[in-house]
Amino acid sequence: MPEEEATQVLTVSQLTREIREVLEGHIGSVWVEGEISNHRLQTSGHHYFTLKDEGSQLSCVLFRGAAARVTAQLADGVQVQVLGQISVYEPRGQYQMIVRQVQMKGQGGLQARFEALKRQLHAEGLFDEARKKTIPRLPEVVALVTSPTGAAIQDMLNILTRRAPWLHILVFPVRVQGSGAELEIVRALQVLNRAEAFGLPVPDTIVVGRGGGSLEDLWCFNEEVLARQIAVMDIPIISAVGHEIDFTISDFVADLRAPTPSAAAELLAPDAAELRRSLDNAARTLQNRTLTLLEHHQRVLDLTEKGPLHREPERLLLEAEQSIDDAESRLREAMLEPLRLLREDLTAKHQVLTARHPRVQLVEISHRVQAAALALKQAAKHRLDRLADRLDSRDEVMRHLGPDSVLSRGFSYTTTADGRVLTDPAQADEGTPILTRLAKGTLHSTVTPP
Repeated sequence: MPEEEATQVLTVSQLTREIREVLEGHIGSVWVEGEISNHRLQTSGHHYFTLKDEGSQLSCVLFRGAAARVTAQLADGVQVQVLGQISVYEPRGQYQMIVRQVQMKGQGGLQARFEALKRQLHAEGLFDEARKKTIPRLPEVVALVTSPTGAAIQDMLNILTRRAPWLHILVFPVRVQGSGAELEIVRALQVLNRAEAFGLPVPDTIVVGRGGGSLEDLWCFNEEVLARQIAVMDIPIISAVGHEIDFTISDFVADLRAPTPSAAAELLAPDAAELRRSLDNAARTLQNRTLTLLEHHQRVLDLTEKGPLHREPERLLLEAEQSIDDAESRLREAMLEPLRLLREDLTAKHQVLTARHPRVQLVEISHRVQAAALALKQAAKHRLDRLADRLDSRDEVMRHLGPDSVLSRGFSYTTTADGRVLTDPAQADEGTPILTRLAKGTLHSTVTPP
């Protein structure tokens, strides 16, 4: 057959599918770094963009399900690191990356530091619920450790003053971003922990936080020195850093984590109208219970005045004494029955112990040994008697079948001088001395010719 006829011819789809299998099987999941361009978000929720560097570009797709877990903002010109799988989009025959994770460039190292510190402090027990303090439900003094110019402080002040105008609010201004910001927060906490020594009102609780931002923006709340300061505070700490999806080391160490600064303020200050309604309800409940209690006691007094306590107190005393006598009798019976059962149980156990006393056991064993010895002796005697009877029987048979018995019946036998038994005359030559044994005695003779 010609060579060209033996060659397998693939369709475009078959070849594309094989290329896809080779790429997916050989490369698999991989991290890639580059700049986003041509980004577009479809109504389906899928993201399509190109990842490029100075020399090449790579088509990428981030499907809706994975995009819901991505916190990085995707936009043209943003430097990112993506994790995904190289595949082929078969309808266009174009290879692409199916992205599962996206992080800003440089976040990889920060994330590794975050995870390492998180594991270390968790192992030391700084995240344990047992060591965390309870946040007061209705605090009187609240300290806010945050930036004085950010949106977070305005949101918290608006909520606190509107919902709880009676609160005394201390604002301790600090930087919440950049190098050294964590040291300013630590210093603020140290001062507030000794507020009385500095002439400040002692806070019932402290809120440490700021608004949202990137991992780098929030990094001061991931520093170990701040985490350890929060852990040693005497005053309960609420960590309110970033948005609901943001987590920092401070969140794990603090006594309570609020998803946002506004949420922290709402936790500390219940709505005034709601609180007033709650107090009104409590007042009505207290009034109703008081009236009910008074009515009950009044009925008791009325019944007491009309009852035998007022008219015949002596009879009530006698009835009480009778009740005491009845109770005493029941108590005696209740005590005697367990004692009787205990005595019976003790007697039974004493009998068991007596029966198992070593002396009793030795006597029983001695009796068993004596009985066994007697039985053995009797068995041996019986065996010996049976053997003696068998021996006598065998001896009688032997005597009956023996040569002496045969000789006594008139038989004899002849032997040569050396004891050889003769059964044929030819066995003895002429002149040979022979012996003939009879029942009584022996005959000596010599062989003569016939």
